[in-house]
Parts: sequence; C-alpha cells; structure tokens
Amino acid sequence: MPPMANIASLLKSEISRVARKEVRGETVGLKKAISNYRSEIAALKRRAQALESELRRLSKAVGKTASAAADGAAPTSAQRFSPKGLASQRKRLGLSAQECGLLVGASGQSIYNWEDGKARPRAKHLQALAALRSMGKKDAAARLSELRAR
Repeated sequence: MPPMANIASLLKSEISRVARKEVRGETVGLKKAISNYRSEIAALKRRAQALESELRRLSKAVGKTASAAADGAAPTSAQRFSPKGLASQRKRLGLSAQECGLLVGASGQSIYNWEDGKARPRAKHLQALAALRSMGKKDAAARLSELRAR
C-alpha cells in the first residue's frame, strides 16, 4: 500500500494551483488593457506631433503676413515688463523719473506708477523701454540733451 499523503501538503498544493489559475486569468485581462493603452498613447503622440507641425506652419504663415502688414515696423512679439527691472534700469542710468519719461515718451508720474506696479506700459512704451535697456549713461545723456533741444 502506498504511503498516505499528508493532507496539509495536498491542501497547500491545491490552493497554490487554484491561485496560479486565478492570477493567470486576471493578468490576461491586464495584458490586453496594457496593449490597448500603448496603442492609444502611440496614436496620441502621432496626433500631437501632427498638431505641433501644423502650429509651426501656421505661425510661420502668420508671421509672414504680420510682417508684410507692418511694413517695416517693429516686430509684434510680446515684450516682457518688470516694475523692479524698470526701477533698477533707471537707477543704473542715473535718471530721474521725469528724464526717464522723456526718453520713453511718457510722463514722470507714469514711470512712478509703472515702477509701483499700479499701471502697465502700453506697447509703444514697452518698445521704448526695451531700447532703454541697451543704452549706457552717456547714450542716455546724449539722447536727453537731443530731446530737450527740440
């Protein structure tokens, strides 16, 4: 007669077999879902790439028409403005608010309001402020004397 099997080992092996079967069933569904997600991600990447290239194409076309419409005017790119930056720029050049306003084409009070963050300069003033950044003290003094002579 063969030796009697240990019930505990039989039960343990049966439980592990059933567990493996259940896990296999669950992972098949997950593998299918992963496959679908990967294909969806790839399609979204292709779509995003196509949209980016379309955007580049359209921005180039708009840029050409905007430059043709401007007829030599300054580019319409967005200028950055910082109240602290204006104050430090004015201090670097050694200008009063009135003198800075004269260079930019605004009043001294406007300069104070811009520096305090109470107001924001218009586009034409932003271009003048950008030109102010490239000036030195001598350039600013020369430009001021030129403007006062008028």
